[in-house]
Amino acid sequence: MAYDLRAVIADGEVLRGVVRELPAARLTSIGQGLSLMPVTDVLFDSVSDGDGVGTLGFWGLPGGFAKTLAAWSAGGPVAYVEAEYFGGVGEQRAAVWNGGRIVLGPLHVEEGQPFPPGGSPISQALRRLGAVASAGEDEFAAVGLDMHRHSEAWIA
Repeated sequence: MAYDLRAVIADGEVLRGVVRELPAARLTSIGQGLSLMPVTDVLFDSVSDGDGVGTLGFWGLPGGFAKTLAAWSAGGPVAYVEAEYFGGVGEQRAAVWNGGRIVLGPLHVEEGQPFPPGGSPISQALRRLGAVASAGEDEFAAVGLDMHRHSEAWIA
């Protein structure tokens, strides 16, 4: 089975305040006070400044969007996360901005590499946003990121 995620995650209040300016943006609550804004193809096209992708080592971060995330982080920490898996093999990337600058990452675990002792890049980012995992689970599961397999499904 495939899993892909490209999203901005932050406190629900932080994202609700900024997405009003983005008609293509959609939010969904993922628990623990956090909201997820999937970076759909439509949103990608609406926020990209044409510089292409690959900023900070991410494969799906719209050109120039890192500046937007930095600006949004004036209201609290904001994470950008990517994951792509097929048949249990894949990779993750994550970064967190707060106060206008990157405070975590960018973190990246390539296909075939084990997660570091601190957890997966996305779990580390979620922890930085305040997510708490119970015994036997990680932050990824604690906020329900395993609920949908594709970015677009979060807003369907």
